[in-house]
Amino acid sequence: MKGDRVEIVVDAGDTTRTYEVVASRAGRRVETAVRRGVVEVSEVTRSGSVVRTARFMATRVLALVEQPVPREDASERPRGDDPAS
Repeated sequence: MKGDRVEIVVDAGDTTRTYEVVASRAGRRVETAVRRGVVEVSEVTRSGSVVRTARFMATRVLALVEQPVPREDASERPRGDDPAS
């Protein structure tokens, strides 16, 4: 969903670097995967096409922070016929 983002903190030797992958348009989402020692963060469209990908060596990744956009769920919506009131 637009606004989803993942922050990746990587050990760059004597310092750390922070990278961000953001779902930049409506209908896109950010997916993460760890395969064969590589952390892969991709921005994906509704149809599943990858728009862009960031890859990092898993041994160098210090933190991977997923920050999804809060979604309004149908079960969390207030109802007009609340028996408690």
